[in-house]
Amino acid sequence: MSSARQIITYEQLHSLWLRWQAMSPRPPLDRWLKQHAAGWRRHQGEPMPMAVSDAMIQAVRYMQLACALEAVQRQGANIDWMTWDDTWQPDDSDQLSRNNFWYWIHQRCEGRWRVPQDWNSGSRKQCFIDFQERAMSNPLSPEWMLWHGLRPQWLPLLQQRAERSRWSDMDLQRFVEQQSARPPLWLRINTSESPETILPQLLDAGIQADIRNGTLCAQGGNGLQQSEPYKAGKVEIQDLASQQLSNMVAARKGDKVWDCCAGAGGKTLAIASRMEQKGVVVATDLHQFKLDELKRRAKRASYLNIRTFTWDAEAPLRLPAEVARQQGFDWVLIDAPCTASGTWRRNADARWRFDASDSAEMEALQQKILNNACAAVRKGGHMVYATCSWQLSENEDAVATFLANHPEFTLESQQMVGAPQQDADCMFVAKMTRMA
Repeated sequence: MSSARQIITYEQLHSLWLRWQAMSPRPPLDRWLKQHAAGWRRHQGEPMPMAVSDAMIQAVRYMQLACALEAVQRQGANIDWMTWDDTWQPDDSDQLSRNNFWYWIHQRCEGRWRVPQDWNSGSRKQCFIDFQERAMSNPLSPEWMLWHGLRPQWLPLLQQRAERSRWSDMDLQRFVEQQSARPPLWLRINTSESPETILPQLLDAGIQADIRNGTLCAQGGNGLQQSEPYKAGKVEIQDLASQQLSNMVAARKGDKVWDCCAGAGGKTLAIASRMEQKGVVVATDLHQFKLDELKRRAKRASYLNIRTFTWDAEAPLRLPAEVARQQGFDWVLIDAPCTASGTWRRNADARWRFDASDSAEMEALQQKILNNACAAVRKGGHMVYATCSWQLSENEDAVATFLANHPEFTLESQQMVGAPQQDADCMFVAKMTRMA
């Protein structure tokens, strides 16, 4: 670290931790940290150390593990972890003292913040070593799940996913292990330039980047959004799994495409980039502020064939005139609202809002969107349904329910993309065709 002011103590981290926990409602941690970083720069006159955001993310990721280690320290190792997990709640971490909580977090992630020297010895250190040995010697055990920041009760759901996707035991182990670290920042090129041409420009801007499987990714260094390639609209931030999902919408010049749940428009821009300014991409979302961000991004990338509207999925979309003339869109993309379990690597706190038993409302919303969007697909056109979840109930089961109620559609393909095969998020994508 470059200055004494950047040396962070665990007491400072705990003060920050309490500030975030006191928010009501508590905002997503990544969004809150961005706002805090802006305030830090204004008041401190320098960027917030990466150690601060890293520590907060690690604390969220391993808060259940900290509680488990504290239970072993107090009760011994003979604990029925499945029963213990049934009663554990995220707020239980508040019952740990400041020192005990940050001790376990520091041991698990070897944090880059100042701690007392005696934290590396004593009975707590031995307790940690013993737990680690038991976890690492028993893959897919409850202790192993806890070690990687996942609840033991989620293992049966993950095993169902592994069976459906034909993951090997090693694939499943890799997927769980991936939850212990963020994936790199994958980049999509907006221009006709090659990754080999863009890479030197990123390196010159001080960004640590390389090319993996023909795709650019950044691992650190200076801020990407302040770099010339980004400001000039040459690259966009888009996860590798999301890029693969976008590629399932094989729109051509002159096609008419509807991105139903566009959000801030990463997939919208990817689709438009292949259409050479011909045809139209209609992007809708429930929230206008997300569409405003999409319009800013489209302007930076010089895409002129994107239109935006709000749509609440309560009724079929009123088709624009040129779409109505051909009786529907060539492509409809539904990146549906979901439990977002495939993005836990980037959004560590989202895992503690996940409850498979409470997903019925989400699944009903997904069916409503499918039912009200499908009418906009022309005969012979295609609908792509996607989520950033690995749950069967939101994916293959949702597609099967829709097809049972809409025999005019046939399933072309369905699959998971991204993790565990790639160092990325995990997404589901299904392609359906409306019979001519």
